[in-house]
Amino acid sequence: MEKVLLLHSSSDGQTVKILRHIETTLGGDYQCELVDLNTLPTVDFADYDRVLVGASIRYGHLNKKLYQFIERYRDELDQNKVGFFCVNLTARKEGKNTPETSVYMKTFLKKSPWCPKLQEVFAGALRYPRYGWFDRVMIQFIMRITGGETDTSKEVEYTDWQKVEAFAARFKHY
Repeated sequence: MEKVLLLHSSSDGQTVKILRHIETTLGGDYQCELVDLNTLPTVDFADYDRVLVGASIRYGHLNKKLYQFIERYRDELDQNKVGFFCVNLTARKEGKNTPETSVYMKTFLKKSPWCPKLQEVFAGALRYPRYGWFDRVMIQFIMRITGGETDTSKEVEYTDWQKVEAFAARFKHY
């Protein structure tokens, strides 16, 4: 049985939900461990056959702790079977939902000393009723200027689960 480390840097939980879906898709031949990357965990990569890192965008940026983790473990990330995906609301739009077309992935690759060989971009979820006042107003403003949903009574999940499953299959055979 292969051991898989699922690392997440999640703001509102959609990245964790995607990782859990990937865990289910991988099936019973994989023993998965989910760890919050934002705690800057100590990781012994020798304990795992594969590692998958999922990170969400919040107000246009990935969490700085992701970059700290990469700095600390860059060599291990380069030497092991490691995949990376980014979750953001912009990816709900065609033409902004691939590693080649996502401005956030491009920015990540410029800022990061690590260039993952296996990459993907997923659309996230909009959870207005769960946000505090400030986040709700700010996200509504961002959605207004980007042509997205502005009804603050709604929750909208933009994640393409077939795309997640296809990525899980690529990760499985990576």
